[in-house]
Amino acid sequence: MKNSRTYKNFLSAIAIVFCVALHAQKLEYGNPSEVQMDSVYMHQKVDAIIRDAIQKQAFPGVQILVAKKHKIIFHKAYGFHTYDSIQKVQLTDVYDLASVTKILGPLPAIMKLYDEGKIDLDVPFSTYWKPWKNRKGKKDITLREVLAHQAGLNPYIVFLREVLKKDNTLKSRFVKTESKDRFTSQAYDGIFIKDRFKNKMYRQINRSTVSAKKKYKYSGLSFLLYPKIISDITSEKYVAYLQNNFYKPLGTTTLGFTPKVKKFSNNIVPTEVDSLFRKELTKSWVHDENAALMGGISGNAGIFGSALDLAKIMQMYSNYGYYNYKQYISKSTLKEFTKTQYPENGNRRGLGFDKPLIGNDTLPIHKAYPAPEVSAESFGHAGFTGTFVWADPTNELVFIFLSNRVYPNRSHRNIYKLNIRPKVQQVFYQAMNKSK
Repeated sequence: MKNSRTYKNFLSAIAIVFCVALHAQKLEYGNPSEVQMDSVYMHQKVDAIIRDAIQKQAFPGVQILVAKKHKIIFHKAYGFHTYDSIQKVQLTDVYDLASVTKILGPLPAIMKLYDEGKIDLDVPFSTYWKPWKNRKGKKDITLREVLAHQAGLNPYIVFLREVLKKDNTLKSRFVKTESKDRFTSQAYDGIFIKDRFKNKMYRQINRSTVSAKKKYKYSGLSFLLYPKIISDITSEKYVAYLQNNFYKPLGTTTLGFTPKVKKFSNNIVPTEVDSLFRKELTKSWVHDENAALMGGISGNAGIFGSALDLAKIMQMYSNYGYYNYKQYISKSTLKEFTKTQYPENGNRRGLGFDKPLIGNDTLPIHKAYPAPEVSAESFGHAGFTGTFVWADPTNELVFIFLSNRVYPNRSHRNIYKLNIRPKVQQVFYQAMNKSK
């Protein structure tokens, strides 16, 4: 009898531990067999795709992390930081995430503020950005339209033209070589931007034209405005707000802006050899020039991070706002932001988040984005530097792909021509079927 009771108590304890672990929904390393995935197939297929990609100079190196059912079942580094094959890619390396910043910086803040009733998606964007109140074509655009890239905004403004002379030297009225009064915004080593230069950027964005016809047009302009909007609403500095509400409680140690001024033990992967602005190989400072001119802290680009830290925040999204006993954003809000907003107009986008092409599941791999096997509920974002993150709640799969395809320069486009990221992503869906 005593042994029977002891055994029942033991089973109860195991059940409690199992339930607690399940409820935590946090990442841990595991074996592919634990989640019914074929390990040999995954490694052979991914190795072959990446070897071919590096040989064809799609990028000098890459890091891939995949989590299935909260277990990291694939985390592998390939190649080198540069084509000289000196510095190997390590699993702890930190990357310039480029436009992935959009869903790691302003978007979690906007979702939290939406949860708190401090932001309404269907009021004019000018409610939060007052200079648009009297701008023809802009005053009635809603926040929902802007976040879904349905507002007809210009895709990009090259603000670098404002600080360069005709001979491509820097204008001293906007740029100094050392920090001094009114020039405290650092863009790079020995490049300090006038603090009020961002006001010039805001004015140009305010004056920019808008398409009369509302259809899908990707634009990063509004993301240059969100840090100020978020600070105005919260009365907190943008970086501190993100750090206190998301990055620190999630346990991310590398995620954030301006890594050069931080004392990382992690290596930082370089991006482009810049012959125009920085005059050398860009490393430890943001690659995107517009974000650089804002001191490296922006909503369109500027966040750096490791694959593991990225996986934590993407796992939180995949859990619809929940991670390690904490609900960061409500489930209903995540579902609203991650659904396709204007499918009737051929616009695949969610609110800030990217989504699969409409009809993606019917497309062959060379035409699909991302892999055709991803669920319609899945979402993520790509970055110009060669980064890509994707969460699939239906299949409980998180996919992280980090590369520096812009090395040695941005004209290297084989990552797109060879459709590397969807091909690699597809392998993990196929590995699920192989195990059955």
